[in-house]
Amino acid sequence: MAKKQKKQANGGGTPATVALTASGTPFTLHAYDHDPASPSYGEEAAEALGVSPDRVFKTLVADVDGELTVAVVPVAGQLDLKALASAVGGKRAAMADPAAAERTTGYVRGGISPLGQRKRLRTVLDASASTHETICISAGRRGLEVELTPTALATLTSAVLAPIGRG
Repeated sequence: MAKKQKKQANGGGTPATVALTASGTPFTLHAYDHDPASPSYGEEAAEALGVSPDRVFKTLVADVDGELTVAVVPVAGQLDLKALASAVGGKRAAMADPAAAERTTGYVRGGISPLGQRKRLRTVLDASASTHETICISAGRRGLEVELTPTALATLTSAVLAPIGRG
């Protein structure tokens, strides 16, 4: 069963939660027991937290015309690479090399958060996020999600809102 924790004064210990705490943004941490054999980190999080998969968003790193770009889309769907490229004025997008994504963000795959990254990357948040009061995103490690408003996430990451998810 997922444990729920309210925002703590120390921020919970990941760069993402430290950034949230420093900004004064209200959020809720949700911890759960991560199963390393799970085929989908996002779907695992949704199930463990008892949250609809359209409210749990995964953080993907793509290469758009040679520049790493973060895409935040519902775990229930997939990233539309053409739409992502278009959202940032690019021509071509492909998924980034996992090692480059980890090195640039400072997070491990399955725990990449759009917040508190080692190098701040341009970010696109799927427009469907705005239909929810709150959404869940990785808090910076597997088995830890942060719940916050889509507006707060967009503000903190300077994200562009665009329809980049499909399915």
